[in-house]
Amino acid sequence: MNVTIKPSSLAGDIIIPPSKSLSHRAIIAASLAEGKSIISNVLYSKDILATISAMEACGAKITKYDNYLEIYGTKRVKRISDTIDAFESGSTIRFLIPIALTNNLPITFIGHNNLCKRPLDIFLEIFDKQNIEYKKGSDYLPLYVSGSIKPDKFMIRGDISSQFITGLLYALPLLESDSEIIITTELESKGYIDLTLDILKMFGINIINNDYKSFIIKGNQEYKPCDYEIEGDYSQSAFFLVADMLGANINLLAMRHDSYQGDKKIIDDIKAFNGNVSFLNGILKASGNPKGTTIDFSQSPDLGPALTVLAALADGHSSFINAKRLRIKECDRITSMVDELAKAGCKLTELPDGMEIDGVSEINPCVFDAHNDHRVAMALSMLTLKMKSEFKILGAECVSKSFPNYWNVFESLGGIVIYED
Repeated sequence: MNVTIKPSSLAGDIIIPPSKSLSHRAIIAASLAEGKSIISNVLYSKDILATISAMEACGAKITKYDNYLEIYGTKRVKRISDTIDAFESGSTIRFLIPIALTNNLPITFIGHNNLCKRPLDIFLEIFDKQNIEYKKGSDYLPLYVSGSIKPDKFMIRGDISSQFITGLLYALPLLESDSEIIITTELESKGYIDLTLDILKMFGINIINNDYKSFIIKGNQEYKPCDYEIEGDYSQSAFFLVADMLGANINLLAMRHDSYQGDKKIIDDIKAFNGNVSFLNGILKASGNPKGTTIDFSQSPDLGPALTVLAALADGHSSFINAKRLRIKECDRITSMVDELAKAGCKLTELPDGMEIDGVSEINPCVFDAHNDHRVAMALSMLTLKMKSEFKILGAECVSKSFPNYWNVFESLGGIVIYED
């Protein structure tokens, strides 16, 4: 689906969708807890449906209602299906590989599009060390694995995706004896590990965190059922806070001020762009005249596309640093954002691990490609606030990965969208 967007102002109140990161984690924990859990405020995006399907393949019984899940978990991972399809979800594949391997039966992991190329070397190194048989093609997926993960000391670099660490933190408590994860370099994305540890604690799993340098995991632990409500997603709030900085008047509702989400860093990033952020009576809002700044993405790569749009329209120069993990998302978000915004006359320079951006005051209508990346599509849509005439986004249906009703919400705020099949 392609969309043509006409210039418009955006205003109104919106409830930000539930956190995708927390949704994955809660669904998995509930599925590993013997008994009944209710997970509420669930949005059935493609990524979340992938995790639901994966946990059903591991033995959980999950019933979907309008906005909540009833989950009857399994004490130990079972093998209902010999294939787990992660679709395009990096969280699903990296969380589920070690979890599924707590059951000593062969399993094949598959995925689609760019997910097949996203690195899994950390797990392959573990397989080699523990003599776990595996086969893969030219890409990482499909991946056939036969064997069971064993208690061990796992040496993991801290500058790779925290998803690998989260997967191990879920799986290792189920093993028969103790394990340790040793982080060999400075840990990035600590906020995501905090989310993991908090959810695990709620569901009865205790992990010893030695200042993010190592994690001690006792074996023979059991997940306990827990009812849990998913909070609003700070990574999704980024697009609307950027819109506020570009002249919109949007109030974000139902956000948690005391959230553990690493992408809550968007508040500090907006302030760094000369923004004012208020959080009163549960309403989050931004305003200001954006000025160039330096942003470090080592802890928050998902904020990249939204903040690239803000930097491209800010007054002055911006530098994006420690952003190399933007390259291994649904698309290469550095190259894609540089190429797309250049079409509109923006001034961006691509670096190996970031960008240099000189803000412009005017942009030109053009045809953008979303590169099958939900965050790229949503970020580009915010250009409606600065365009002088209509522009087009190709492949706009990709927003369904995390925000299925995004275009309806965009229209509810005053956005003008023409849909094309």
